[in-house]
Amino acid sequence: MVDAVVTVFLEKLLGALSEESRVFSEFRDKFETLQSELQLMQSFLKDAERLKRKKETVRRVMANLRELIYEAEDILADCQLQSRDDGLFSSGWFMCTNPFKLPFQYQTGKSLGEINRKIASIKQDISSYLGVPLLNQLEPINAQNDLMPRWSSPVYDHTQVVGLEGDASKLKEWLFEADKGILAIGVVGMGGLGKTTIAQKVFNDRKIEEHFDRRIWVSVSQNFSEEQIMRSMLRNLGDASVGDDKGELLKKINEYLLGKRFLIVMDDVWSLDVTWWLRIYEALPKGNGSSIIITTRIEKVAQKMGVKEARLHRPKCLSKDDSWLLFQKIAFAADGGECMHPELENVGKEIVEKCKGLPLAIKAVGGIMLCKPSRYHEWRRIADHFRDELAENDNSVMASLQLSYDELPSYLKSCFLCLSLYPEDCVITKDQLVHWWLGEGFIPLRNGRSAIAAGEDCFSGLTNRCLLEVVDKTYHGTISTCKIHDMVRDVVIKMAEDDAFFNTEGKNCRHLGIASSMAQKANHKLRALLSTTKTGEVNKIASNTAKKFCKSRNLRAMDLSRSIFDTPLSGLLHQIGVLQHLTYLSVSNTHPLVQLPPSLDKLSNLQVLDASYCQNLKILPPCIMTFKKLRVLDASHCGSLEYLPKGLGRLSNLEVLLGFKPAKSSQLEGCRIGELRNLIRLRTLGIRLSCSDEIGDTEVNVLVNLQELQHLSISCFDSHGNNDLTAKLDKLFPPQQLHELSLEFYPGKISPSWLNPISLPILRYLSISSGNVARMNEKFWGNDNTVWKIEGLLLESLSDFEEEWERLQQVMPALRVVNVSWCPELVSFPIENVGFRGGVWKEEVHKS
Repeated sequence: MVDAVVTVFLEKLLGALSEESRVFSEFRDKFETLQSELQLMQSFLKDAERLKRKKETVRRVMANLRELIYEAEDILADCQLQSRDDGLFSSGWFMCTNPFKLPFQYQTGKSLGEINRKIASIKQDISSYLGVPLLNQLEPINAQNDLMPRWSSPVYDHTQVVGLEGDASKLKEWLFEADKGILAIGVVGMGGLGKTTIAQKVFNDRKIEEHFDRRIWVSVSQNFSEEQIMRSMLRNLGDASVGDDKGELLKKINEYLLGKRFLIVMDDVWSLDVTWWLRIYEALPKGNGSSIIITTRIEKVAQKMGVKEARLHRPKCLSKDDSWLLFQKIAFAADGGECMHPELENVGKEIVEKCKGLPLAIKAVGGIMLCKPSRYHEWRRIADHFRDELAENDNSVMASLQLSYDELPSYLKSCFLCLSLYPEDCVITKDQLVHWWLGEGFIPLRNGRSAIAAGEDCFSGLTNRCLLEVVDKTYHGTISTCKIHDMVRDVVIKMAEDDAFFNTEGKNCRHLGIASSMAQKANHKLRALLSTTKTGEVNKIASNTAKKFCKSRNLRAMDLSRSIFDTPLSGLLHQIGVLQHLTYLSVSNTHPLVQLPPSLDKLSNLQVLDASYCQNLKILPPCIMTFKKLRVLDASHCGSLEYLPKGLGRLSNLEVLLGFKPAKSSQLEGCRIGELRNLIRLRTLGIRLSCSDEIGDTEVNVLVNLQELQHLSISCFDSHGNNDLTAKLDKLFPPQQLHELSLEFYPGKISPSWLNPISLPILRYLSISSGNVARMNEKFWGNDNTVWKIEGLLLESLSDFEEEWERLQQVMPALRVVNVSWCPELVSFPIENVGFRGGVWKEEVHKS
């Protein structure tokens, strides 16, 4: 982890030293000395992670170095704040003689000198006592060198299952045979064997979906309460009950399932005390061929939960051939899952053999090799490293995960350690991770590259290595949420605790997850405070706890999302202005929140502000429009927000703007849609429109020149079929390079004229939902020389849409996936129930 801390610091220092600031010029020599010393140590630090597990001396030295780097980073951040304040005065003479600055100058110079002295001593210790030679020339600081082009999007198809088809078929046979009572099936085996994967494959099978009226999936894990299990079951049934007691919850579950054939999966059960289950089981309606699947590592657990020997399934490890096939699908995913380099086959099979047929181990090492160059000596090095890990830890899964961590590029280690904060089986949004990484500076940025795109590359770096498990995707396959396997979580928590990144007690660490039960004391080391609630759950934060959030002055990231407070949040956060290093703030889905605290105006370093899903939020403060570093502004799903304040066009670094509600001509304090013209770095834009007055006659071309815009969403909720708005929308041409378009509640009967393959020649994904569209404009169909390049299409809740599927397919020859539901008038779509729940058409399944 120390190499990751150093890499992040050097990235920040490099950017700071390039600034022409008087404050930095005073301390430039000390910062440059620090930079040189750390660069000389970088090659050693890459191997220090393995060494410190074997040598206590290295462990101690690295801990001391880590703390010094964090201290230096805080000093650097304070200098940047002072530089910002310098901008308020034009006289250099005044700044040099300003007596108020003298204590800062003296203390900063003294602290930097002391840090440099200690780091020089550490370098000498490494060289002398540990016998490790250090380089005499500097390594170039370019974390971007580690980024391989194939990371830019997920390469490996996570839905692929190898060698478990027979297991799934066996379980399905048993389920279809179920008759009286409730059939209990157990899937038992060691960690990493694929028990959950088998259960998921069965649970998501189309025939199983049709066979059962209700399907419920509950992740139980080691830490749970009976009430949590019941609420999770009800959420699966569409009921987000909050205030009921356990008796009422059981009664509701019974009512929902009465007379239905249901399937319940209890995944990853550990506890031998199954009294919680017996109470739930007693309340379940019996008969109708209902079934339960229990996955566990402990056979006795399954037996105590009612599984008979005849319905106990013990998956075997993968065969030699299936192990190699799974490895190939991951390691050679960029080449279609086949080994195209004969010289790598033998060493690859040697690596696979050490995994002992355990799918999780195979996926972990396959993910490592996917991200390595296809060179024999590199593969040989990894094989030897894996052998060394196995010599110390005979558990092939844990050894493969440790290897995967060791082989991560430095900055990805920081990103990976962030996963330690999340509880078991917590569903994690990609956006929260990317925003957090951006806020703490974990993402290496070069050459004006998009920060959000770089963050998404880091996310893909972890998914391609199979360190993150995919939970949800958009209709066109982009990953939106993920989780981590419990064995991956064990590894990441151990790493995080070793490096004081996070610990489960929340003491003396720099990152902390918010929980309802927390009694947080002021922690001046704290860098990140984040909501890590599970799906459907909320934090209930007491006022005396919330008031302490603003006492950790070094906070970079604060995410309070999905939290309920007992007094208005704006009052609890009235001192938020002291958190001047804050770069990521989320108050998404918090309650009660009517306005943001006035002291927000001091947070000029903010890069991400998320105020989404705040239904009572009526206004955003004008100070937000002075935050020049802001990259993400999310005000989506804020039903009471009438408009954004004037001045949006000054946010020249903005890349993501969601929930933009333009002001009407009568709303003089609000931002008009015309200000979007200046947001030339905008990549993602979500607009809410309800009347024609929100688009002036001279503003209809506002989007055309946004050359970076890739994702555009236009929602006309509450427009009530407004014909004047339809006419304006027909002239609101998007830029030609648009990649993805979403139209929601479109008021017109005919699609806009600009929705055609000539105006949008590289559009890849199109979503039309919940509107009045009945027919596509004639231009939509192109001509003999132009057809759409669209690969993904979603049509949802279009009750009047009466086009023919064959004609759509003809004009979109590149279609891979089509998701249709609630479109009763769509003609000849090959999936049943298109007017109701519908389904998904996939090109590879329906090839003629």
